[in-house]
Amino acid sequence: MARTAAYDRIADWYEREFLGGPEAGSTAGNPLALGPLLAGLLGGGGGATCLEVGCGTGIHAAGLRELGWAPVGVDLSAGMLRHAHGRLPVVRADAGRLPVRDGSVPAVVAVMAHTDMPDYPAVLREVARVLRPGGVFVHVGVHPCFCGGFADRSDAEAVVVRPGYLDTARTTVSWSDQGLRDKVGAGHLPLAGLLNGFLDAGFTPERFAEHGAPTPVVMAVRARKAG
Repeated sequence: MARTAAYDRIADWYEREFLGGPEAGSTAGNPLALGPLLAGLLGGGGGATCLEVGCGTGIHAAGLRELGWAPVGVDLSAGMLRHAHGRLPVVRADAGRLPVRDGSVPAVVAVMAHTDMPDYPAVLREVARVLRPGGVFVHVGVHPCFCGGFADRSDAEAVVVRPGYLDTARTTVSWSDQGLRDKVGAGHLPLAGLLNGFLDAGFTPERFAEHGAPTPVVMAVRARKAG
């Protein structure tokens, strides 16, 4: 049985307050602001299946459909999936053990999810396993260089990076009490660890993007499994 998830206890707050709160649609990392970034990296689907790993409440399902994809979601949190039902087909499962056949999906996305996963390199290997040869994976996540317990973003015009960048331990230390990190905690992968995870899983990175100003809060990667 899948273990309980930290997001279970804040799922209603996430859906009703966080997504509609003062940070919604801003450059502060709220997932609602990231649809254009995701669309630009993923492209059109022609009716094919797109698996969203760590789908949460399923807020990207409509955007994926607009791109021509048929979205299917996987998340560990039953609380979050309660809100996802009706937005896309979902299953409760650990991202490190996806209930998907080898080489069976043409596209996978993960949006603002990797810091919630204890072993993201293992998740990347799972994503590579379920992708068809030549399949595309789009990662959109917290920027490893400018976000984390080591980064004070309380003044968006002057982000302060303190010691701790190489610390990968999960932490609830946060620059804000209006977001997720202070409530459920977040892990951290330094930039080299994140990019090496793609390479070790057998991906070929194709495009990179950053989001947020004046200092990015999000880094995104489009990568492809070898054909």
